[in-house]
Amino acid sequence: MSGSIRDNLEEKLARFVQLESDMSDPDVLGDGARMSATAREHGGLAKVVGKYREFKRLSEEIQDCHEMAEATDDFEEREMAETEMKSLRSQRETLWEDLLTYTVGGDDSHRTRCVMEIRAGTGGDEAALFARDLYEMYRRHAEQVGWKTEVMEASPTEMGGFKEITLTLEGENVFRDLQYESGGHRVQRVPETETQGRVHTSAATVAVMPEPEDVEVDIKSDDYRVDKFCASGPGGQHVNKTESAIRLTHYETGIVVQCQDEKSQHKNLAKALRVLKARVYEKKREEENAKQAEARKGLIGSGDRSQRIRTYNYPQNRLTDHRINLTLYKLDQIIGGDLTPVTEALIEYDRDQLRGDMID
Repeated sequence: MSGSIRDNLEEKLARFVQLESDMSDPDVLGDGARMSATAREHGGLAKVVGKYREFKRLSEEIQDCHEMAEATDDFEEREMAETEMKSLRSQRETLWEDLLTYTVGGDDSHRTRCVMEIRAGTGGDEAALFARDLYEMYRRHAEQVGWKTEVMEASPTEMGGFKEITLTLEGENVFRDLQYESGGHRVQRVPETETQGRVHTSAATVAVMPEPEDVEVDIKSDDYRVDKFCASGPGGQHVNKTESAIRLTHYETGIVVQCQDEKSQHKNLAKALRVLKARVYEKKREEENAKQAEARKGLIGSGDRSQRIRTYNYPQNRLTDHRINLTLYKLDQIIGGDLTPVTEALIEYDRDQLRGDMID
């Protein structure tokens, strides 16, 4: 396999071995939060590591058979070794397809938690309503595949849309599948605010970030400033008169996160910290991806938020993903939560880019 994929898998294997060691460390066992984070990451890596260990075992057996066939002068022994080698290669090719599925999406493909931010773009009230529809699409899809969702922060409008909304999602393959949603989304439809039936175009942006474990991103209280203020709703009306809302400013990166959804200041702080850690981790991840841009050329999971990735055309019931020239005439089903056909097509595209990288 290519160096980049092998390196990726070797890093996952090394991390898995380290986590196994940590899970028997008395210091980790005595820290409930750390143990929970360690076990969660260990579980997320278990499948891909198991497949990779099996892949390595088969590769070693293929090499042994090859050496046996080369070393013997006995025709029957050579034929037996070559027959065995053919069977082992077939098993390895099947395993390689499985490994591609698990490694598509890079180093963070195993993550079982992610943060999604949806922001209204151009289009005023209609853009905010479209942001709401995207949120509902992802929420329904999460229900269908068994993921958990939690709203971390929302800025609703008086018409029922969202200027922006941040949520977390948790479940198997959650980041691998949703990372492809990062980018610009465009909608073409007759807005609820339109009285003459004209089709308008508006936009929203989506950003999907892997949520790191606490042990991976160490942010101390001295690393950020906390501002407390009164929560407010659409139009500036007060939700409560206590300073329960929280704004965090990370000194090193300048990243700002705020949360006011909960009535409890403590709960808002905990939510804001989760989002802050994800954004800090994402910034470091983007810097690393920029260094590896050439290696990832041709893959679509880069998450460039400025790129227009998809158009939702309501009059024609059509969804178009511009990155892979995918067009589906079942927009109503997709908006209703059936995102799987889109996700599978995007994953398969990335798999095709990687498929030729297995060595003989």
